Amino acid sequence: MSVFQTYLQLGFFHIFNLQAYDHLVFLLALCTPYAAAEWRRVVALVTSFTIGHSITLALATLGFVQYNPKLIEVLIPVTILVTSLLNLRRASQNTRRQPLLWAVPNLLAAGFGLIHGLGFSSYLRQLLGQSSRPLAELLAFNIGVELGQLLIVAIILLIGFVVLRAARVARRDWILVVSGAAGGIALVLLLQNLTG
Repeated sequence: MSVFQTYLQLGFFHIFNLQAYDHLVFLLALCTPYAAAEWRRVVALVTSFTIGHSITLALATLGFVQYNPKLIEVLIPVTILVTSLLNLRRASQNTRRQPLLWAVPNLLAAGFGLIHGLGFSSYLRQLLGQSSRPLAELLAFNIGVELGQLLIVAIILLIGFVVLRAARVARRDWILVVSGAAGGIALVLLLQNLTG
């Protein structure tokens, strides 16, 4: 297997690491307001997040950005909490009126991606070691992360579709319950990181 394929797989499977479940909770909060029919909008949203985290992941991994890991551990649950609170506030709004690319949620996702990218960088720096070709590995890892995220998002949209259509749950109720749960998890993580 090539180095590119190895890092592609590492990026893909890193998303499914249950020890780093904060990323899964963030994706859940990010996608909850959208129905399966809005999949293009969700792909644009998740790709905005990927662009943000790819930038800081590259800069931090290559040593161009220094950061305090403890601060990032606090800020990551804050991004989940803010996303969840925004979902609760806009639970009754129609998301189909938003532009596909230059929407406020996309810009917010890209901004939050900058924080999450720093969280990924310490893991990737350990993997790279003294690599002589970090750019190829960075690219492969980011593509793997994006593919993993898209799979998770597809699962979230599928579950949402089943709950909304088959179980006939109101969309507003789905958003309130799932965003409330994601916000609760984020609050627990935040308190753990502040007191730990």
